[in-house]
Amino acid sequence: MDFKENPLKLKGDLLVHTNFHDFGISDKVIMSLSEMGFEAPTPIQTAAIPQALKGKDIIGQAQTGTGKTAAFGIPLLEQRPDFAPARSRYPYALVLTPTRELAVQVCEELGKMGARAGVVCLPVYGGQSIELQIKNLKRGVDIVVGTPGRLLDHIQRKTLSLKETKTIVLDEADEMLNMGFIEDIKKILSELPEEHQTLLFSATMPREILAIAKTHMKKPVQVSVDAGQMVVAKIKQVFYEVREEDKIKALTRLIDVEGPALTLVFCHTKKEVDDVSGKLQQMGYPAGALHGDFTQSHRDEMMRKFKSGDIDILVATDVAARGLDVPDVSHVINFSIPQDPEGYIHRIGRTGRAGKPGIAITLVNPRQYRHLRLIEQSAKTRIMKEKLPTGAEVKKAREDDLAAGLEEVIAEGKHAALYHLADSLLEKHSPRDLAAAAMHMMLGEAEVEEIEEVRTGFYEGGKKGFARLFMTVGRKDKIRVEDLIRSIAAEANIPARNIGNIALYDTFSFIEVPSDLADRVIGAVNDSIIKGRKVKIGHAKKRKQV
Repeated sequence: MDFKENPLKLKGDLLVHTNFHDFGISDKVIMSLSEMGFEAPTPIQTAAIPQALKGKDIIGQAQTGTGKTAAFGIPLLEQRPDFAPARSRYPYALVLTPTRELAVQVCEELGKMGARAGVVCLPVYGGQSIELQIKNLKRGVDIVVGTPGRLLDHIQRKTLSLKETKTIVLDEADEMLNMGFIEDIKKILSELPEEHQTLLFSATMPREILAIAKTHMKKPVQVSVDAGQMVVAKIKQVFYEVREEDKIKALTRLIDVEGPALTLVFCHTKKEVDDVSGKLQQMGYPAGALHGDFTQSHRDEMMRKFKSGDIDILVATDVAARGLDVPDVSHVINFSIPQDPEGYIHRIGRTGRAGKPGIAITLVNPRQYRHLRLIEQSAKTRIMKEKLPTGAEVKKAREDDLAAGLEEVIAEGKHAALYHLADSLLEKHSPRDLAAAAMHMMLGEAEVEEIEEVRTGFYEGGKKGFARLFMTVGRKDKIRVEDLIRSIAAEANIPARNIGNIALYDTFSFIEVPSDLADRVIGAVNDSIIKGRKVKIGHAKKRKQV
């Protein structure tokens, strides 16, 4: 099967729907969409929803960030007869996704869109208790979203029956192919009733995916979004020329000057993710890491922290970030350039969500110029070159941020209750000293000097005979001083009394140990697990005297 064989081919920009009412969908779903902040349908929604509502099989070619979840989600919700309150033990719809994270994300979105209609959606994936999933399935659900392996496990156990399933969705089909799920998908498709609807969405259309379409779909309608439409118009795209050894320095300068709300940093490998996140933490940035080697509980906790703003920077691999949809991600930074144009689109689609503006930044070395231009041509976009911020610009950005914080307090008027104290202090001190002291307090829990040391990666020196070590855990990881003492003593097999001063901050810590034991402690503790968190430890850098 080739797309050219199908005479009915719809492009998103050929159909005009200015709002969701035009689709003729139920008021309950429209109300939920409005509450979620949806204003107008995207091109892929405009192309796919009318055809899916007619019951047609759909092949949708669309990247992450184009609104494809609603493109198949809205028709799924409309299929529930009269939105009857009684739920069957047999789901009427099934959604297959390549990863756990995407399964959870899609289920959350469907749950929000169907909230007013009372639709119940259940995520099913490996790594979660199968007994809990069986219990929830027995209670009855409307839509099941899951990974192929775990779904097939339930089917074989007869804890999931597809005998009443009207529609199946294959989301990110090419990724499921890449992850080796093709045979599981075929087995699941063979369990469906003869009369059912298939909605297949994929960023690319490899031969194996087209073979599934030809075998299991009935006269599918192809809907697609042009490459130029895949790049969200509100995303500003820039690149900086940087030597490999200067990338961390460039990254921190950009973060300081841009002042992003939430930043997603992409790396090629798991090791690179560990290195970059560890260096950011060592310099005092609230960063976390996400890749396939972490446990599911760690990944869930890291996503919770990122969504809630407990950490501002998430460093991840492409696969680990699949399904990540956080509306407040303002910046996507390609620490390493994507390997292909599709990867670039997937990455930058993580910002500019829900109609908000976004910024996509790529760090490249001179040898990667040709590769960057290939991405531009294939994605039909333009990535502008910009100059890295100077040291003076970084300093000014920090000062501006501090001044903005003070002005915000003044604007809110909450400081008025302290006028009497200010008047009293002004009798003893100059306005300049008082203002500087207030800013000193605002900079955080550490003293100004300590914060500057962490930013530059240096410190003045520790107790004589002791070495000062840096660890990538802190208070936000629910770590206490006694936890560090106990873990270091146990891992390195040294008496707890030999451990010196410990300075515990939000996302990192400094520990003093006898100099002759430092290498032993580093070797024993590095990459160990403390309270569920993988720890990096090393010598803190000493400030050069000038």
